[in-house]
Parts: sequence; C-alpha cells; structure tokens
Amino acid sequence: MKWYSKYLNAYEKRFEDIDPSIFDEVGRNMASVQSDVPLVTVSVIAYNEERHLAACLWSLSEQQCRYPMEIIGVDNESKDHTEEIYRRCGVRYYTETQHSCGWARLCGLSHARGKYHLNIDSDTMYPPHYVEMMVDMLEKPGTVGVSSLWSYIPDSQHSAFGLKIFEFCRDTHIWLQHFKRPELSIRGLVFGYDTALAQKLGIRTDIIRGEDGYLAFQLKDYGKIRFLRSRKARAVTGYGTVGNDGGLWQSFWYRIKKYTLSIGNIFVKETKYEDKDDNLVAKRKK
Repeated sequence: MKWYSKYLNAYEKRFEDIDPSIFDEVGRNMASVQSDVPLVTVSVIAYNEERHLAACLWSLSEQQCRYPMEIIGVDNESKDHTEEIYRRCGVRYYTETQHSCGWARLCGLSHARGKYHLNIDSDTMYPPHYVEMMVDMLEKPGTVGVSSLWSYIPDSQHSAFGLKIFEFCRDTHIWLQHFKRPELSIRGLVFGYDTALAQKLGIRTDIIRGEDGYLAFQLKDYGKIRFLRSRKARAVTGYGTVGNDGGLWQSFWYRIKKYTLSIGNIFVKETKYEDKDDNLVAKRKK
C-alpha cells in the first residue's frame, strides 16, 4: 500500500462528501505537531481547493519531524469551502485578497516565524518525513534553498508504468539542468529556503508563473540550491499542466521536443532572464 493511500479518502471530494471524522483526526494531529517556537514554517496556499486541501493537510498533520514546526495556511479569497476546511482542520490561516501564486506565497512567507520556510501546494500530499528531510538539507552549511521531486497519482487515464517513464525522463532533465541553472529545476510545491533571506529578496507578484524559480535565481547568489532526490521525500500531486497538454503521452512528447531544442542552454549559466509579455500580470489584464 502506498503511503498516501488513506489520504485519497479525502482527495478529489467535495467538502460535504468528506467523512467528518477525518477533520476531527486532522485537527487532533495538527494540535500535536504545531510549535510556538518553530524552526520551520510550512505554509499551504490554496485557491478554490476544497477537493484537495483536506488530503494535503491530513498528510502534513502526520509529519514525523524532530524539528519544531508550524503549519499555516493562505486562502487566496476562495469561493468554495477552502476557508472552512482550514478552520475544521485547526490550521491558522490568512486571507490574501490579491489573486496569484506570487501573492499567496508572499503572504505565507510574510507570516512565517521559522528560520526556514517550505512552500506547500494544496493539491499535493507529502510523505511522513518530508519536512524533516527538507530541513536536514537546509541545515547543511552554505545552503539557502532545497527542492525535492514529485510524482503523479496513477489513475484510469495515467498508468503507473507510463508515469514512471515520464517521471524518469523529467527527473533526468532536472538533474542535468540543476548544475548550471537550478532556478529552472525548482517547483513551488517542493521548495524550501532560508526565511529571512527570502523576506529580504521578496517574491515577485507581477508575473503569472515562475515566482518560485525567480526566487531561486536570486537566492543562488547567496549560497547553494540543493536537490533532495530520495523517494522518501517525494510528494504526490494531481496532473496540472500535464493534463493541460492533452494527456500524459502528448505532454511527454511536447516536453521531449521542447527540451531537445534547448538542450545546449542547460549547460550554460544564465545571469539574466527577460520577462515574456504573456507572463506579466499587467499585460494579461489589458
């Protein structure tokens, strides 16, 4: 049985269809893992995520971590039951009225009390030693940021075998890329960093996507971005952009073509990135 199997009892379910005893269990767990003097802050960002948030918080509430931690939430002014799920699970949360991943992450970072801050996406579930292993890496001298890897949940449209091939190719590309361009290998759902330094640098809110990578791009001037490859620290999530590309194999071949055309770039450091108009919030609003 997979470590996340029981959390699927709350995954992709509407608020009213989730067994109330799950909320009670998560609430009790949360009370036992929260610290008033945390070394690490875990902030969960959510916008209309009632079908995923409970499963995410359930997994976080069962973290086995020897470091003192706090778990907080950010509600990006959701229109569904997201806010109520935070309350039912006993999670202190903040409402961010400006809508974007950048604003939500910045809100979480602004309220973080721990020396380290871990980004958490509410459509993702995390293995029991995830937080501990991320902090272990962050505690290494000269480290300013750490990223883990992630897998997808097999279902009727995405076979376990096909996902293994897809993830192996993707992970290989990330591994090759991280030597010179770690900022391109970062994903917000599995990213942690030095809180004070990130608060000093800030998180971009003027772009639609890529705020996590840009933060890593800035952080690497102050130390090393490390990558945690252990399967014990591998999160599991929904399909996101994989589904947007028309399915697993369509996404696979799209990425093969894209990465093949740009393969030479991953072996060269980049000192500046130009923003694309279609990724600027101001341009999109026009």
